[in-house]
Amino acid sequence: MVANRRVWFKAVLASGECVVATARRVSALDDLKQRYSESQLLIQALDVCINEQIDQAFKNLIDHFGRLDVVVNNAGYAVFGEVEGIPEKDARKEFDVQFWGPVYISKLTAKTVREVNKPGQGAIIFNVSSAGGFNANPGLAFYASTLEGFTEAFSKEMLPEWNIKACILEPGGFETEWRNASITFDQHPAYAGNTANFRSLRSSITMLGDPVKGAKAIVKLSNEPKLPMRVQLGSDSLAIVKPKPRLSLEMGRSSRRFRG
Repeated sequence: MVANRRVWFKAVLASGECVVATARRVSALDDLKQRYSESQLLIQALDVCINEQIDQAFKNLIDHFGRLDVVVNNAGYAVFGEVEGIPEKDARKEFDVQFWGPVYISKLTAKTVREVNKPGQGAIIFNVSSAGGFNANPGLAFYASTLEGFTEAFSKEMLPEWNIKACILEPGGFETEWRNASITFDQHPAYAGNTANFRSLRSSITMLGDPVKGAKAIVKLSNEPKLPMRVQLGSDSLAIVKPKPRLSLEMGRSSRRFRG
């Protein structure tokens, strides 16, 4: 994930905007509650796996601020292990957090924009993926298989008059809660000869991104009149993403020569 939630909240609040800050444990946001008034900050307990809590958070948002402008789906963690070595219940739990929660929130955002916001006022949905969602790594199959395709398809379903924009954020390595929240499973016996030592990534990966700069970049994006489908955050993410389209292009050229 691109930024510690508190870093994001602080960046938006510092820009003068209003924030609905959500967390499973709201006590982690006590310092923000003491610093900002209720006219700018509303704190809500929210587990993205519980639809009733999402419904309540949206209701409270509308009752408090009267409209919805920007939604950021940033919940997530990694499950390290071979696909065959990760229990299905754990894989499904990760999808509940990183896929089904954001799907429900995206649907509720569209409904809220149509029924509550003024006509044409619109909203932006930022769905946080990862550079690994564009170029998947071994051992992180379920982490990489979540939001990208959904967000692209969902955005194309939106009618122009609703003015609902969706953007996939693909951060590289940023120091967040992601590392500590991740889960690692023992190696599946059939993969004993696998040289891809991805389990070491959890502790050894170098986080190059600056969470404060990442948060400010997202605030800036939220004010852009047009948004690309995908935005890479961090030099490492850009380095991962850039070569892949060129490879596809070269493959296309080779196939054209073959057909000729």
